[in-house]
Amino acid sequence: MKQLGFVRLCLVSLLAMSAANVVLADDLPKINLMPQRTAAMIPVKTPGPPTMEAKAYILIDAKTGKILAEKNADERIEPASLTKMMTMYVVSEAMARGQISNDDQVLISHKSWKTGGSKMYVRVGDHVPVSELVKGIIVQSGNDACVAMSEHVAGSESSFVEMMNQTAKQLGMTGTHFMDSTGWPNADHYSTARDLATLSRALIYNFPEDYQWYKTKWFTYNNIRQPNRNRLLWRSANIDGIKTGHTDGCGYCLAASGQQDNMRLIAIVLGAGSDRERADDAEQLLNYGFRFFENVQLYKANQSLSTVRVWQGQQKNIAIGVPQDLFITVPRGQYKNLAVKIETPHFIKAPVAKNAEIGELVITLNKEPLTTIPLHALAECQQGGWWIRFKDAIAMKYHAWFTGSTS
Repeated sequence: MKQLGFVRLCLVSLLAMSAANVVLADDLPKINLMPQRTAAMIPVKTPGPPTMEAKAYILIDAKTGKILAEKNADERIEPASLTKMMTMYVVSEAMARGQISNDDQVLISHKSWKTGGSKMYVRVGDHVPVSELVKGIIVQSGNDACVAMSEHVAGSESSFVEMMNQTAKQLGMTGTHFMDSTGWPNADHYSTARDLATLSRALIYNFPEDYQWYKTKWFTYNNIRQPNRNRLLWRSANIDGIKTGHTDGCGYCLAASGQQDNMRLIAIVLGAGSDRERADDAEQLLNYGFRFFENVQLYKANQSLSTVRVWQGQQKNIAIGVPQDLFITVPRGQYKNLAVKIETPHFIKAPVAKNAEIGELVITLNKEPLTTIPLHALAECQQGGWWIRFKDAIAMKYHAWFTGSTS
């Protein structure tokens, strides 16, 4: 009789849990409705992105990485002086690691002094602070400053370029290869609009203390005052970067970024016909993104979205959620048409480490797939004693038999 009672108890609990691997939207914590954005809930017609003659372009939401518009985004093109974004990224990494500091006095070599193209106008033999060379790279696009900094960080420009390529690989820039620190034309020096957008995101969010310099309009060195060539800095207070570039081979390029209504966008334009066209193209892309899309927060970091059954563990259930604040990008006025669903494996066995990936959050918009986000355990669950493991082993077999589940 005791055995029958135990089996009956297992069957009742298993039938109650047979569909526990799917949690529907109604059972999830309610999405943040952001009442302060009530006007944004009115449906807005979303047109296609603007068309332009540039060789390639891409527009992304910087926070979520959502692509809002693109053309030939994976075509390999000379990045020209957009290369200097990677040069500065490597410099910023070196400063963050304590290998160099803003106060370091950099000796200007003959090689850096004689470098052609745009210049900061450093003089051979001078000692220039890192802080000044940084502004010379960002604002004046000084090739001489790039070479000087590369020699200071790595000993030689060639060694510095190795660091640039290693960093590109780490960031997932699969269509990029650098040959110098300046963007000087070379058949083996190339990138893509998509990769440059990836680099821009990393530059903005990983080194915000250095990114502030990209909105600087003027910089004077050696009594020579030069403007930032990014026209958008003069057109809109919302724009705060990033970098211009030009070679005869690729044409005019611009990486532009700005913020509006707590939303940051990045536009990469490669191969425009003129200085003005690259600015116009980037401005059109940014205006399109700000006007027709919005960035919304669904859930907070470590917020419990559901609990899942853990077999053979010291606890029967653990909470799952997302480790960082979850934002998504949607067309304006479409927020109310979002739906979410949690999908988890049928059997989750202890031990489970905190932050272990468990299941997915499936997000749809107007019943069409939008994105899938991994979910993580918000706490650990150690393995239970022998009696708990024994009971759960039997219960799992019954569960698999009744539901046809093996995982």
